[in-house]
Parts: sequence; structure tokens; C-alpha cells
Amino acid sequence: MKKNRILLGVLALSATLTLFPAASAVAEEIRVPVGTQADRDQANVPGTGMSQASVRASWGAPLEIQGPVGQPPISQWHYPTFVVYFENDRVIHTVLKHNR
Repeated sequence: MKKNRILLGVLALSATLTLFPAASAVAEEIRVPVGTQADRDQANVPGTGMSQASVRASWGAPLEIQGPVGQPPISQWHYPTFVVYFENDRVIHTVLKHNR
């Protein structure tokens, strides 16, 4: 008896989804490759391998410094339009800030 109720429930659900396909969810996936999320060619940002002294000489003092933390020591220098990540005293990555 219990098997019949389960079977009827499955059939009813199947019929509902067949009759009302709009009831099922539909989503669109948009992929944006990381390299095309910002026009890095026109961005004047510190390059990988630059020293902290050369970054400070070219862009001035940062608005905020976080770190260093961890091993190897990683620190962040925050500027108005980008954040520079250092390992020891060398740039390992620069991230552009989102324009609001």
C-alpha cells in the first residue's frame, strides 16, 4: 500500500512538471575570463617583482598598509585604485579595485 502511494506521488510530480514546464528553474551562466575583467594595459600599476622602495617612489605612500602576516610574510599596500601584495619586499600581485 505504501509503495502505491509513493508511486502515485512520483507520477503526480512527473505529470505536473510535464504540464507546467515553467515551474522548473532556468538559469543562464555568464563567464568572463579573468584577463578581460579590466583593461590592465591602460592601468598604471606596480609590476611583479618590483621592490617596495620602487613602488613607494613611483606611486607614493599607500593609504593603508596591512601585514605582514604568515610565512613567507605577505603584506598589502592599499592605494586609491589598486592593492599591491608583497612577499617580503617584492610585488607578487596587484589587484585593481572595483569602481563604484
